[in-house]
Amino acid sequence: MNLSDETVKKIRGLVVFTALVVACLWKYEDVLKILGALFHVTFPFILGGAIAFVLNVPMSFMERHLFSEEKTRKKPVLKKLARPVSMILVLVAVTGVIVLVMFVLIPQLGKTFANLGQSIQEFIPKVQMWVEDIFHGNKEIMEWVNKLEFNWDKIMSTGIDFLGYGAGSVLDSTITAAKSIVSSITTFFIAFVFAIYILLQKEKLGVQSKKVLFAFVRKGRAEATLEVLALTYNTFSSFLTGQCVEAVILGCMFVVTMAVLKLPYALLSGIVIAFTALIPIFGAFIGCAVGAFLIFMVDPMKALIFVALFLVLQQIEGNLIYPHVVGNSVGLPSIWVLAAVSIGGSLMGVVGMLIFIPMVSVLYALFREVVYLKLKQRGLGTGHF
Repeated sequence: MNLSDETVKKIRGLVVFTALVVACLWKYEDVLKILGALFHVTFPFILGGAIAFVLNVPMSFMERHLFSEEKTRKKPVLKKLARPVSMILVLVAVTGVIVLVMFVLIPQLGKTFANLGQSIQEFIPKVQMWVEDIFHGNKEIMEWVNKLEFNWDKIMSTGIDFLGYGAGSVLDSTITAAKSIVSSITTFFIAFVFAIYILLQKEKLGVQSKKVLFAFVRKGRAEATLEVLALTYNTFSSFLTGQCVEAVILGCMFVVTMAVLKLPYALLSGIVIAFTALIPIFGAFIGCAVGAFLIFMVDPMKALIFVALFLVLQQIEGNLIYPHVVGNSVGLPSIWVLAAVSIGGSLMGVVGMLIFIPMVSVLYALFREVVYLKLKQRGLGTGHF
């Protein structure tokens, strides 16, 4: 039986692929070590790509609105300045957010933590009085409540002892900790420089990547790959933009309403809720729990008001603001959003929650297109069902 050259190539490729799979399974420990070493080497560049992707969303927005085609057509100099100026504005904005967190949120958290001991000490007698009024006839509960005590100085000394001794056992030595810090700073610096290069040369890198793709991949598959990459970029960027805008709006709503109602920790609670709201579905509730706990230590009734306020603002945000800000940009049904958040959270924590929604959305859109194509080939339209 004579085999064509194309068939021989396919058989040869299948044999080589099978041999590689068997070798990897046979020496899986060595393969994992090699993959770990490769990931360690390429991690700064992977991180740089992620930073570039995140910064590219606001940078592209500024380029489109501050340096439109009409303005650059009249003044060609603006076209050359559009990219660097937009990038500098984005970096200044990001630096401003970091400074806000460092000089507003962290000192506020430190002050809150310092006053938390006194608040708990003052709160325990109130709890004992309430329980005594409610369960005055139950001796077992009263004995347990009367034994409650809170020694803030002991907790602080325990924390200092852990930092002095326990942390040393975890990090092994101060030298190891210093090496870890220096390595992290170096990694971030390399990633940041790589991200800046990507942002400044993204069109050139895009053309080079297309040339490589079309040089080694068949034309049809290369075009399909570009379509998938475009869909992935649009989905991720839309999701990222929508989540950030929605989180800022929700945080501002809490700061303003809490200030009007004269609730404590208005700024701190608003910032915490804004940051936690970046986590889909469950994030805002985490911020609500933190804010309610802090306010509860000051005044339990105001904590109840805060929880009621959270439920009201959450409904307003979910039914009015979120559909207009984010809309259906992700294009994923609610049940699959919940599944994506649950799976991503269990696999990769908070980062997984943020990544898996647009990732599952891309897979959902691709699978939907395949299903519609198969139905069309069989002469079955969507109206048939």
